[in-house]
Amino acid sequence: MPGKLRLIDRRSLILLLGLLLSVGFFATTLFGYFVSREAIRSAIIGQDLPLTASNIYSEIQKDLVRPVLISSTMAHDTFLRDWVLGGERDVRAMTRYLHEIKLRHKAFSSFFVSEKTAIYYTGDGILKQVSPSEPRDVWYYRVRKMSEDYEINVDPDLANRDALTIFINYRVFDFDNRYIGATGIGLTVDSVRRLIREYQARFKRTIYFTDASGRVVVQGDQVPLPNLRQRPGLAAQLDAILKQGGGIYQFVDEGDNHILNVNYLPELQWYLFVEQNEDVALAGVRQTLYINLAISLLVTLIVTWLCYITLGHYQSRIEKMASTDKLTGLLNRHAFGILIDKLIASYRRSPRPISFLLADIDHFKAVNDGYGHRVGDRVLVQVAAALRTQLREADFAVRWGGEEFLLVLPGCAAGEARAVAEKLRQAVAESIPCAEWQELRVTISIGVSEFDGEETPDQAIGRADNALYAAKHAGRNTIMLSQPGAAQGVCVAG
Repeated sequence: MPGKLRLIDRRSLILLLGLLLSVGFFATTLFGYFVSREAIRSAIIGQDLPLTASNIYSEIQKDLVRPVLISSTMAHDTFLRDWVLGGERDVRAMTRYLHEIKLRHKAFSSFFVSEKTAIYYTGDGILKQVSPSEPRDVWYYRVRKMSEDYEINVDPDLANRDALTIFINYRVFDFDNRYIGATGIGLTVDSVRRLIREYQARFKRTIYFTDASGRVVVQGDQVPLPNLRQRPGLAAQLDAILKQGGGIYQFVDEGDNHILNVNYLPELQWYLFVEQNEDVALAGVRQTLYINLAISLLVTLIVTWLCYITLGHYQSRIEKMASTDKLTGLLNRHAFGILIDKLIASYRRSPRPISFLLADIDHFKAVNDGYGHRVGDRVLVQVAAALRTQLREADFAVRWGGEEFLLVLPGCAAGEARAVAEKLRQAVAESIPCAEWQELRVTISIGVSEFDGEETPDQAIGRADNALYAAKHAGRNTIMLSQPGAAQGVCVAG
C-alpha cells in the first residue's frame, strides 16, 4: 500500500512475544531441570548410595555366615579333636578330612594348625610349621590370644600361590576346654568381585574395597583402579575418610562431580567405597533438558510465526480501515496527509511535476433525492472504481468529502494532467452506475492544478478547487485548469 501506516510496530511486538515465550519456556525448563537434579542428587546421597552399600554389606555377611558355620562344625568335630589328642600320628587321615571338607563345601582352601606341633595342615598335606618370628604366621598367634571364637581375615593363601583369600579362623578346644589349635576354611575373593560387578551393572556405580592404607584390594572391573592417593579431589580427603570410617563425601575428578559413600567392614577390616559420578547420573535429566529446550524453541518459533501471520493479517485490515474510505475503498484524508508529506519531501530532493485533480459528481443531490441514498452510495462506488481504473500505479485517489474526489498525479505536468482528467470524465460519463436503473447516468466536473514548488499542497489543492468551481459554473461535465498567478488562480477551460 502506498501509505505505510503503522498503528503498532508489528516487528517489535513479535520480537517481544518471542522473547517472552523463550524466556518463559527457558526459565520453566531450567527450573524443572534444577529441581530434578537436586531431587536426584538428594536421592543419591540420602538413599541410593547408602542402600547400595548396605545391600553389598548384607550380601557379603550372608556369604560369610555359611563358611563360619562350616568352620564352627570343624572346630567341634569329634574326629578332629580325637586326632589331635591322639598325637597327630596319621597325617593322611587329617589330609583326607580337610580335603573332603574343601570339596564338599566348595571352599577355596581348608586348614588346621596344631598348637602342640605348630604344623600347618591342608587338604594337600603338611604345608609348613608356623613360627612366631615369621611375619606371615602372625595371624595364628593373634587367633591364639583373642577372646572371640573366630575371626574373619583376608590374607594371601600360601597354599594357593598367594591368592587373596578370605579366611575364617576358628579356635579349637579339647573336651576339657583347652586350646589345641585353629581350623577353618578360606574363600576366594572372586565371589566378592562377582557381587561387585553385579551391583555395578545394576546401579551404574563404581564399587571397590580398600585396606586401611587406602589401597584398592578388591574391585569389580578388570582394569585396575588408579591409586586413590593420585586421584584429584579424593587424595586430599582420603586420610580423613579412612580415619572417620564412613560417611558421604564429594570430590571433583576430571571435571566431573563424584559422590562417595564409605562404610567400614570390621569383619574384613576393609573399607567399602560406593562411588557415583553425578554427571553420569544426571545424563538422562540433561538429555530431557535438551529435548525440552528444543521443543520449547520449536513451539516458540511456531507460535511466533502464527502470531506474525495473524497480526500481519489483522494489522493490514486495521491499516486499511484506518487509511481508506469504507464505502469507496479510496484513501481517506488521514492517509492523504501522510502520503503528501512524503511526496513533497521527495519533491524537495528531486523536483518533478505534481498535479492535483479535484473531481465532483454533478447533480449528486438530485440522485439521492430521486433514487435514494442507497443508490447514491452505489453511484459513489462506481465513480470511484472508474477513477481508479484510469490512474497509473504511482497515482493515488482520495475521497475528499461527500461526492468529491482528489487525485494526485506525481511526475505529471499540467498538460498531461489535463489529458488524464479528460479520460476520467469520459470514463464516468460512459459508465452505468446502477444496473437496475439503466437510465441513470452521472457526470463529473474536474478542476486541475499543478504544484508550483513555492506554495503549499493545500494552496495547490485550493487552486484546483477554484478550477472545479469554475467548471461547475461553466455548465458541468467539463474540466478547468488553474494557472499559478493570482491568489485565486486563473482558470482555463480544457
